[in-house]
Amino acid sequence: MPATDTYSSDQIIALAKKYVIGNYTRYPVCLVRGEGSWVWDAEGNRYLDFFPGWGCGILGHCPPRVVDAVRDQVATLIHVPNTWYTEPQVLLARALSDRTDFGGMCFFCNSGTEAVEAAIKLARLNGKAKGRYKIVTMTGGFHGRTMGALTATAQPKYHAGVEPMLPGFTYAPFGDLDAVAKAVDGETAAILLEPIQGEGGVNLPPAGFLDGLRQLCDANGLLLIFDEVQTGLGRTGKWYAHQHWGVRPDILTLAKALAGGVAMGGVVAKPEVAEKLKPGTHAATFGGNPLAARAALATIETIEQEGLLDRAVQVGEKFRARFAALKAKCPLVLDVRVKGTMIGVELAVDGAAAVQACLQKGLLVNCTHQTVIRLLPAVNISDEQVDEGCDILDDVLMNLREG
Repeated sequence: MPATDTYSSDQIIALAKKYVIGNYTRYPVCLVRGEGSWVWDAEGNRYLDFFPGWGCGILGHCPPRVVDAVRDQVATLIHVPNTWYTEPQVLLARALSDRTDFGGMCFFCNSGTEAVEAAIKLARLNGKAKGRYKIVTMTGGFHGRTMGALTATAQPKYHAGVEPMLPGFTYAPFGDLDAVAKAVDGETAAILLEPIQGEGGVNLPPAGFLDGLRQLCDANGLLLIFDEVQTGLGRTGKWYAHQHWGVRPDILTLAKALAGGVAMGGVVAKPEVAEKLKPGTHAATFGGNPLAARAALATIETIEQEGLLDRAVQVGEKFRARFAALKAKCPLVLDVRVKGTMIGVELAVDGAAAVQACLQKGLLVNCTHQTVIRLLPAVNISDEQVDEGCDILDDVLMNLREG
């Protein structure tokens, strides 16, 4: 069949079952168009998206500046290898560095797991002269699906079936500074964690934890790596989430929102750390390509020109107020955790039924860690859309309680 034919959702699902490996659990809907916080399926049904692009759509679907930048770039230069310089990549590196508070240097790749792999390699390269290669990570964290990042992910359910995992990783409870200190030994090179755990349930660090990790790293000559794949680029109301706590990492990883929905990942590292990534030590064929770099520059421009860091905070507070009110009347809601447009609503029951009920009412949400409704809405979502979606969630969770 020609690619230009129009198919129904049922037709697409049937083709997928025949030709696409079934490693994803998918909803029986084929999405065909998006605009802002709205998406439409093949039958013309409209959905309010509170989880656009699994966190990649920080500006919603098809943000105008990103669309214009991609259209312009795709007609000019799509891809050249990194044996050449390109203006968009270099300008993006400067833009990301300028928004850190440590003057970092950048390496670009295509995804979050690739960014974490690069950070792991960079940590080992920096520790090699002293015989250091181990990395301490946190239980409940999530760092990606490739083998290094997967081993760094201290959740046994993701390891099942692909063991043995890679050597050199030690796990400690998120938020337990004493346990982290006990996990460090003479072969430890770095500590790696999400400043806010995303897939783990939107878990915020307890007071003093990130600062304590910085002190621990300084005292033992370790690198501190923040995985900001989900939290970075304005998601929490700061360019990077760690800036809320005033703690500077040695390396940070980015992806998801970085290019406004276009595939891109990256590492930002202090210059004295970054210098160990010499020619031949690491690469990514498509990393930092002109198309993705232009999209990322347009994303940064949109966030700045439209004041969306402040807007992320406002949106978060609106969600906090709505869910606090819901918690007061619905025993099903155990906790509400919010940082900008990272929102977690912990339930007393499995959240899968709530996700399905929301879908049937035209709202797209996510459930993580089985009982946490996770929302990563666009930072430019309107107040009216927040209210409309929260009304649906309110109704769904109250009916679940009654059921």
